[in-house]
Amino acid sequence: MPRALLLLPILITLQGACTPVSAQQPPPPYKNPALPVADRVADLLSRMTPEEKVAQLTTELGWRMYTKHGDQIEPSETFKKLLAQRQPGSLWALLRADPWTKVTLKSGLSPKQSAQAVNALQQYAIDHSRLGIPLLLAEECPHGHMAIGATVFPTAIGQASTFNPALIHQMAKAIAAETRATGANVGYGPILDLARDPRWSRVEETYGEDPTLIRDMGLAMVRGFQGDNLAAPASIVSTLKHLAAHGIPEGGHNAAPANIGPRELHSAILPPFKAAVRAGAGSVMSSYNEIDGIPCSSNHSLLTHTLRTQWGFQGFVVSDLYAIDALAGTQHVAPDASAAAALALHAGVDSDLGARMFSSPLLQAVANGQVSPETLDRSVARILRAKFLLGLFENPYADPAAAEKIIRSEEHRALARRVARESITLLKNADHLLPLAKDLPSIAVIGPNADSVYNQLGDYTAPQSDGAVTTVLEAVRQAVSPNTTIRYAKGCAIRDPSTKGFPEALDAARQSALSIVVLGGSSARDFNTLFEGTGAAKPSLDASGADMESGEGFDRASLDLAGPQLNLLKQIVAIGKPVVLVLIKGRPLILNWPADHVPAILDALYPGEQGGAAIADVLFGDYNPAGRLPISIPRSVGQLPVYYNHKPDARRDYLDQSAQPLYPFGHGLSYTQFTYANPRVTVQETEADLSVTITIDITNTGPRLGDEVVQLYLRPHASSVTTPAIALKAFQRIAIKPNQTESISFRLTAPDLALLNRDMRWLVEPGSFTAMLGASSADIRRSLTFTVRHAHPILD
Repeated sequence: MPRALLLLPILITLQGACTPVSAQQPPPPYKNPALPVADRVADLLSRMTPEEKVAQLTTELGWRMYTKHGDQIEPSETFKKLLAQRQPGSLWALLRADPWTKVTLKSGLSPKQSAQAVNALQQYAIDHSRLGIPLLLAEECPHGHMAIGATVFPTAIGQASTFNPALIHQMAKAIAAETRATGANVGYGPILDLARDPRWSRVEETYGEDPTLIRDMGLAMVRGFQGDNLAAPASIVSTLKHLAAHGIPEGGHNAAPANIGPRELHSAILPPFKAAVRAGAGSVMSSYNEIDGIPCSSNHSLLTHTLRTQWGFQGFVVSDLYAIDALAGTQHVAPDASAAAALALHAGVDSDLGARMFSSPLLQAVANGQVSPETLDRSVARILRAKFLLGLFENPYADPAAAEKIIRSEEHRALARRVARESITLLKNADHLLPLAKDLPSIAVIGPNADSVYNQLGDYTAPQSDGAVTTVLEAVRQAVSPNTTIRYAKGCAIRDPSTKGFPEALDAARQSALSIVVLGGSSARDFNTLFEGTGAAKPSLDASGADMESGEGFDRASLDLAGPQLNLLKQIVAIGKPVVLVLIKGRPLILNWPADHVPAILDALYPGEQGGAAIADVLFGDYNPAGRLPISIPRSVGQLPVYYNHKPDARRDYLDQSAQPLYPFGHGLSYTQFTYANPRVTVQETEADLSVTITIDITNTGPRLGDEVVQLYLRPHASSVTTPAIALKAFQRIAIKPNQTESISFRLTAPDLALLNRDMRWLVEPGSFTAMLGASSADIRRSLTFTVRHAHPILD
């Protein structure tokens, strides 16, 4: 912390000591940390003008608010002019660096400089605020803080592949510690969108296609971000994204309408959000899309009745970037900007990300009576409450020295490697080709993702310094014997149709005993990428020199391996030597030919900065893979949607193709084998209570220590409304030694068995249920039935 800031309390004390007692003014109640937060909020609110209140509801774009001159970080003229007009309640992406913001490694901020920038802006904002109100500072944090120097973990779809919420909780704590060390205090994440269409560009940001998996991963993130005390030095407010149904857009188009009914919304889409809100999530982001004709940023039923009245949400709602603008601009549910601002505020949006609507337009709406003083105060109070809970009125500053120690520490890098290891999924391993011997005479490492730093990281990632990321090529070289010859050839790019690199790649494959071919996708934005105003990338049909085929804005009509990648793979396989296919990507891709012709396939869903090392760990047997697919891999785009938990009568084979996915939800292999035996169930039920315990014995019958992910699915025999043919209710990842048996128990309570009945009420209906235990949704090893004798309404 700057010395001047450290001395500030002392100077204030000394000045106060020199002031006559009769002249001393007691601090206003809102500055008294001993008072309840509600009292502090009410007192501060009573002192604010309408202009000051409206300003608190703006979230300005942050990266323009500082200037950097060598090591000197100062508030920019843009920031000073803004504060001369109004004091914003929040800044977003102050520390963000990427091609959209045009902030580079050179022009951006190191961890130490980030903390210095936060201190400079907070001090200026407080000093130039009539009431001394600090800023909320929100940052993108889905798989690490999106700032220079921060640890980059696997993207959310990779995190979900671990099926290990306890590990994700540790990761979230690390992200929160790094983010708060810079002085930022709100983290955008987790993303709880249910992903049912892999054509959608943002699948990589989700936890996949199952509500239970999304719920458990989301809870782990929220609790890791927020801890037990938001004012603690390693805690940040968690912002849940995106409410709601953003992940099932029409045609796979980003931000397109979600065509679902209320029962599907409340039974499949909203439960993860509800659980996270009940766990104390401090913020929610409304989504761009509409549901049944109502844009989510103007949906009072969603943002007020459901979120607040039914779920008891106490935090604040922030719009997605410029989503309120769209109410008048593209969605046409408001005639002008002031009407759009009023519509969003009445619906329950409390902060305008982008700050174009909750500024002059909202002031106009207040002045002309479209927004009442009570409605305005309600939203302002929510923003102020968050600031008090974070302790910002007592300490809004960061410690630059601590930021240097905490951010990308060795502990966090080791954790990134562990998350990446646990996320890697072994899709196929014919004749036990894997793991590989480390003393092979020669290995060819081929493909556009074999030595690409940014193709390994996914969207929402900052620029990386040299040496920060370990690629597959680097890790393979480190893993093998010094006597092993490694031959590398890129072969081709992800999308560029050029095959000029084929001869070099094929020559490397011919000269080597085995080829590791690293293909897949890319969400790597570059400084030639074109962007929408919202920050989403603009796709181009011209693939020359292009890699990016995924990431926000890059929706796809095809899910084939892009460019000439499959052609390259076919020619390498035709050489006749063993081939291992490693896929680094952000969404499911069509793998029919590789599944039929390549003996071993590893799936790594954007595994982060330590992904190369983790892949090598799996390839050479230093780690036994146990990742599981959080989203089904289709055989073709024509069979979409292909999610596993469909309704009973919704899947029949096509005339020309199976209706089943190529690889189902929950699938993943191991270097060892597991057997399931002795399933048993105990039902404890009274008219008022219900508990079902299901137990199974799992034995490792193979030669290696390994993790098994035991999955419990459920199906009622009959119900008043249709329910999924099979639905995940619980899972557990457990390490088991060779020849060892572990008993795994799952306890289900009434909410786990409930459905949303014809009257839209949650109820456990009496009747019989089938419980299915297995290694994937299509690999059920044991089943049993049990009966519930009483109806159990869920009081919610």
